[in-house]
Amino acid sequence: MTDHARDLESVRAATERLLVAAAKRDNAWVTESSRLPGWSHGHVLAHLARNADALVNVLRGQLMYPSAAVRDADIERDAARPLDVHLADLRESTARLLAAADAPADWSRTVELRNGVTDTADRVPFRRWIEVELHHVDLGSGYELEDLSDEFVERETDFLTDRFAGHPDVPATAVSDGTRAWRTGRAADTPEVTVTGTAPELLGWLAGRREGSGLTVAGGPLPALPPL
Repeated sequence: MTDHARDLESVRAATERLLVAAAKRDNAWVTESSRLPGWSHGHVLAHLARNADALVNVLRGQLMYPSAAVRDADIERDAARPLDVHLADLRESTARLLAAADAPADWSRTVELRNGVTDTADRVPFRRWIEVELHHVDLGSGYELEDLSDEFVERETDFLTDRFAGHPDVPATAVSDGTRAWRTGRAADTPEVTVTGTAPELLGWLAGRREGSGLTVAGGPLPALPPL
């Protein structure tokens, strides 16, 4: 069973790591390109703040975002703000999320996220943890996939292989880091493709953060995965 309270503490700690790292930068850094195509560091920070508020909506049974257009416009509006404004906004929006999560609630209830995706409320804190950790890596501030905890990497690999399981455009794929094994892609008795590598390299491929050059692939080319 998911321990949402423990995941909330992980969100708190991960956010603090990101804030400390970003505070060492300056306003010029905000407008520089992040590792995400088309997004500056300011876009990443703005997204993280607005995502925290959106998850407050989710926990309250409201729409996560009014629309995709509003979500995108809010990020664009906030992206070029000075660094200190970004950091204050992220700290405050995170505090609002943690406060909303502290309210008595049925954590087994079903909640609705973006694009009609549903999940149980107790998995929302882990989803936020994912956002903070991966976008910290996207900032290119010296925090890499190799710095992520073993627990996070394993759980996020579980999450992503499950997300792509049964996808008609992804061949039946066996995934292994040499110790653990997963299956993803189309259902089949025998995998069409086998992908092996270190846990961070596998996560980088699954999360769209690395092209997979550090992986070993057998049975065909490395599967192209749908965008997250």
